[in-house]
Amino acid sequence: MTQPLIYAHRGASAYAPENTMAAFKKAIELNADGIEIDVQMSKDGHLIICHDEKVDRTTNGKGYIKDINLKDLKLLDAGFKFSSNFIGEKIPTLIELMELIKDNNMVLNIELKNNVIDYKGIEQKVIDTIKQYNMENRIIISSFNHNSLYKVKDIDSTIKTGVLYSKKLKNPITYAKNIKADAIHPSYKRLNRFVIAKAKKENIEINTFTVNIRDYMKLLIDIKIDGIITDYPDIAQQLK
Repeated sequence: MTQPLIYAHRGASAYAPENTMAAFKKAIELNADGIEIDVQMSKDGHLIICHDEKVDRTTNGKGYIKDINLKDLKLLDAGFKFSSNFIGEKIPTLIELMELIKDNNMVLNIELKNNVIDYKGIEQKVIDTIKQYNMENRIIISSFNHNSLYKVKDIDSTIKTGVLYSKKLKNPITYAKNIKADAIHPSYKRLNRFVIAKAKKENIEINTFTVNIRDYMKLLIDIKIDGIITDYPDIAQQLK
C-alpha cells in the first residue's frame, strides 16, 4: 500500500490564514499532497471558500455568506486577524483555487458546508466547476450532510465522496457503503483498530482530521491510513 496522502487543512493553516490563497500557496510550498477546503455559496451564487457560515470570525466583516454578494465579500480582509503580515488577504472562490492547482497533481478535498445552511444546488455547482477544470480524478467531496453526498453520487457516480463525522457513528463502514461513499472522514479520535481493519477489508478509504500531534501522525503513517488532514503538512511529510 502506498504512503498516506497529506492534506493541508484549510490550506497550511498553521502558517497562513485559513482558507486563503496564502494558505493554499503555502501548502504547495510545503509539498502537501492535497488541500482540504470548505465551500459555501454567496448570495449571488458563487462558490466561496470559507469554513464558517458567517464571516465574523475570520474577517473584518459581519453576517452570513449567503446574504452577501461576491463583490462585497471581496472587500473584506481575511488575513489581518491571523497576522499583520497577511493584511489584505481576501476570501477566495473555488475557481481561484482551481486556477492555482490546475497544472499540478494536488488532490482537493472539498467539504460542502451545507449541514447548517441548505445551499440549493451546491452539489451541481461544485461538480460543474470540477468538470470545467477536468479534475474529476483529483477530487473527493466530503460533508457532514450525508444526504448531500448521496446527491453527488446521483449527479455523477464517478466523483469520490467521503462521510465526515466527529461524533460516534454506528458501523461507519457499512453506513458509507449504503450511501455509495468511497471513504470515511472521521475525527482521528473516532478511529480504532476495528474500523481500520473493516475499512481495508471493504476497500473504503479513511482520511482522518485534524491531526496536529506528531505522535499521532507517525502512528497513522505506520498503519498506512489513506489520508491525514493536518494544519502542519510539512511535519507529516517529514514523518513519511
